Amino acid sequence: MAEPDNPLLAFSQQVAELVERVAAGVVTVHAGARGTSSGIHWRSGVVVTAEEALQRDEGIKLTLMGGRQMDATLAGRDPTTDVAVLRFQPDGLPAAATANAVLRAGQTVVAVGAHEGGALAALGIVAYAGGPWRSMRGGTIDSLVRLDLALTHAGEGGALVDASGRIVGMTVLGPRRRALAIPSATIDRAVDQLLARGHVFRGYLGAGLQAVGRRRTNGEPSASIVQGVLVTTLDPAGPSARAGMLVGDIVTTWSGKQVQRVRDVFRLLGPESIGSTVAMGVIRGGAPTEIQVVIGERPVA
Repeated sequence: MAEPDNPLLAFSQQVAELVERVAAGVVTVHAGARGTSSGIHWRSGVVVTAEEALQRDEGIKLTLMGGRQMDATLAGRDPTTDVAVLRFQPDGLPAAATANAVLRAGQTVVAVGAHEGGALAALGIVAYAGGPWRSMRGGTIDSLVRLDLALTHAGEGGALVDASGRIVGMTVLGPRRRALAIPSATIDRAVDQLLARGHVFRGYLGAGLQAVGRRRTNGEPSASIVQGVLVTTLDPAGPSARAGMLVGDIVTTWSGKQVQRVRDVFRLLGPESIGSTVAMGVIRGGAPTEIQVVIGERPVA
């Protein structure tokens, strides 16, 4: 007797086939004391993984599906976008099929990772899909994508796959271990720069900063709070020093926008800031002034 139509069984089989197909381009990354993570064979001989999960720069190994292990070298890492790039000898192994796509809340997605030569999978949905945003370290991410699925450390750095089977991003663990996705467009941009230079361009002020909130009266009957970031050190040859910034200045605005935390400044020092002139509102000796700073490019450490 023929088995009646079973939509759930058909769906289950389709998801399993999708995972098997995508997993061929996903690898296990051995580069951390706490265990393994995952990576995506993004371009021929190039693996993308989560920068935060990559705990060492040398002695990195990859395990391909089926268990074959290979050496890999670090081409570069960008903490601001959580993207790290590894190189290896693919020996004819095809790269994964990736795509730039606009995700919507409610879409069904699958996270595909790898562990010791076997596939890891987590089924879920896009919980939130928003516009471009700045990471806590100042990186420009093309879209804020929160995922409603269970992502383990071993699966971090793996592929996010939409219902059509396209790899549309990389899964990472965000604040409070919530699953996020780094979109393909962001990854492509980081890969280009990391392969070319080993680092991603970042703006540079040449100033050490510390958040402050101090009181001033200025003759007013009640005290008010001045919030900003205190300049604690200066690179004598850096952009801030050249513009006339002094240790002890308190930066309160950046091109008219209020600055309250050091993080606010980091988020404004993206690649697009290099070469731009910024009007910085400063409190010096209790009096407001303005300094024009031409943003430089951060030196390679």
